[in-house]
Amino acid sequence: MARDFSTVGVVGLGTMGAGIVEVFARNGIDVVAVEISEPALERGRVTLAGSTDRAVAKGKLAAADRDALHERVHFAVGLDALHSVDLVIEAVPEHLDLKQRIFAELDRVCRPETILATNTSSLSVTEISVATSRPNQVIGIHFFNPAPVMKLVEVVRTVVTSPEVVADVEALCARLGKVDVTINDRAGFIANALLFGYLNHAVGMFEAHYATREDIDAAMKLGCGLPMGPLALMDLIGLDTAYEILDTMYRRGGRDRRHAPVPLLKQMVTAGLLGRKSGRGFYTYERPGSPVVVPDEATPLATEAAVADGARAITKVGVVGSGTMATGIIEVFAKAGYEVVSVTRGMEKSAKVCEAVKTSLNKGVVRGKLAEADRDAALGRISWSATLDHLADVDLVVEAVVEELSVKKALFASLDEICKPGVVLATTTSSLPVIDVAMATHRPADVVGLHFFNPAPVMPLVEVVRTIRTSPEATATARAVCATLGKTGVVCGDRSGFIVNALLFPYLNDAVKMLEASYSTADDIDHAMKLGCGYPMGPFELLDVVGLDVSLAIQRELYLELREPGFAPAPLLEHLVTAGYLGRKTRRGFRDHSHR
Repeated sequence: MARDFSTVGVVGLGTMGAGIVEVFARNGIDVVAVEISEPALERGRVTLAGSTDRAVAKGKLAAADRDALHERVHFAVGLDALHSVDLVIEAVPEHLDLKQRIFAELDRVCRPETILATNTSSLSVTEISVATSRPNQVIGIHFFNPAPVMKLVEVVRTVVTSPEVVADVEALCARLGKVDVTINDRAGFIANALLFGYLNHAVGMFEAHYATREDIDAAMKLGCGLPMGPLALMDLIGLDTAYEILDTMYRRGGRDRRHAPVPLLKQMVTAGLLGRKSGRGFYTYERPGSPVVVPDEATPLATEAAVADGARAITKVGVVGSGTMATGIIEVFAKAGYEVVSVTRGMEKSAKVCEAVKTSLNKGVVRGKLAEADRDAALGRISWSATLDHLADVDLVVEAVVEELSVKKALFASLDEICKPGVVLATTTSSLPVIDVAMATHRPADVVGLHFFNPAPVMPLVEVVRTIRTSPEATATARAVCATLGKTGVVCGDRSGFIVNALLFPYLNDAVKMLEASYSTADDIDHAMKLGCGYPMGPFELLDVVGLDVSLAIQRELYLELREPGFAPAPLLEHLVTAGYLGRKTRRGFRDHSHR
């Protein structure tokens, strides 16, 4: 039988601590909430009251339940108030010496059978536990912010934590309505170890002026369906907190350069730019603590004005290719009112593409998303061809042929001869250098990357890739076209992976390395990222959907170009691909899909 926790102590009543108090009190457990001084205690009271009042206002908590919840919380200054609780959770700032001092004092104050837990997100639970005479009763219980909402709890056991203590805490998590993943004491645990490498990488991208803060954030929200962009998330977490977590993970986690804090981060912390809590971080906020972003000197001009500046007029578009991507792009342009010339290698392929476009448009009509008249008008704007010569009078060409550099270079050399001057030539490549394609022409200033995401009619993002030879006019034209299509165009340099793949695939690769090290299971890692970070899919779900072979190819490209040791493809990924386990398309990847 799991032990019954009737009274729990919480030390530290910042955002996290107050949230943990609320979780326990909501579930009928008496809480002793402790702070270091009366003013700090009062701030904790206000935080708790604010959270519960918001829940009542939103209809998520009855007023009577809120009042009963507050009845269960006893506020006190000093650790002596915790002498008779069954469990203590410490939620003070991430400083090892501070936590060790608190645990030594808790060891003295609390009953011998009391479990002592830390909510640390990055420090060693083992190092905290040795400050006590009962390390077997010390455990990590890592809640996620905001604790009352987030479902995930990481239960962190050390090499000496008693199995009974682990079982009791797991049962408590279930009672609280949380999903727990139980793991060993390792830097960053699951969620932070995977999340902060990605966040740090995004900061590095911004520091290098590779893309604007708005474009980096929009790319990850729209391209990956994430709840927040990485730089906005850093502002929410707090840049000082993020720096401490990264620095700790770097020192404790084998000095992986992925976790070495980007220099800009330290500079911003030193300058007091801590994110939302200070009113200024990567973005500027209405006031300290406010979530409302206000314009500052780095805010781009209104999109329409910026886009129209220098953009060329586009009325007729050529699309070269016959695959899924080409088909989707033809549909997108035709629906947006452009005349479209579809060019494939032979009329048989043209007929297939035509049929696919019709099928997709008909689905839109059946679902009520498209009027029959609009469908017919879109189809009427498309002409079908099997020769590139029909692109002689178009204003923009979008190439969507196979991802082989030799094929694309030969095509662009032909387009260079056929197309009129001033035409923007765009490639949809997701992994090849755009400059290599551009230099196959005598007009590299007119060549850009237009990386649509699959399925093109649905996905709202397009990466606009400018090379060192691309003219400002060609970039402006590409952005203007994206806006006309109803897409968000994000501008970035010509570097492997652009924004989305460069940030996404190293994170997926890190997850494979974590599995390979037997640190956790694929299920628990997927749970951690979905429930702890709000991701729409866990990394292994996503890898199986994308295809392990595709993922490996992208990861190899990133590694070859950037030579970052942390980007070397995980051996397990290479072995699965070699074995033919490619994900859903072969019914076997990280999971077996044969019965689904």
